[in-house]
Amino acid sequence: MALWIQILPGSSEPIYVQVAEQISKAIARGELASGDKLPAVRKLAAELVINPNTVARAYSRLEQAGLVTTKTGSGTFVADPKLRRTDAADINMLTERMDTLITRGLNLGLEAQDLISLFEKRLAKFGNKSKKQEDRKKRNE
Repeated sequence: MALWIQILPGSSEPIYVQVAEQISKAIARGELASGDKLPAVRKLAAELVINPNTVARAYSRLEQAGLVTTKTGSGTFVADPKLRRTDAADINMLTERMDTLITRGLNLGLEAQDLISLFEKRLAKFGNKSKKQEDRKKRNE
């Protein structure tokens, strides 16, 4: 799993945020499905050559976001999307960010249809989620 996590040491983003964001994106894309076990904190830290506390902090951030659950003695697992909380504050933050992007796009002279097309293209990168999960289920049967 650690092969797809890229740490950029010179980045202004803390390493734990980089790890959490990349795992979050893998979950969103369906590369990590509900019930998948994440590597142990020490193992992932050793593979990435970072402090285990950094990985623990990333996992904690993911757990606070409801993306993973930690079972003492068993490990950290991708949470079932049906059991994830939907926080009104998160939805409001997402709406505000979308408003900012729309405003920026319109200020660049883009038309509404251009923005919709851009959004659809970006969303398509995540659109194969269900297909990837179905493929994984078939392989495991």
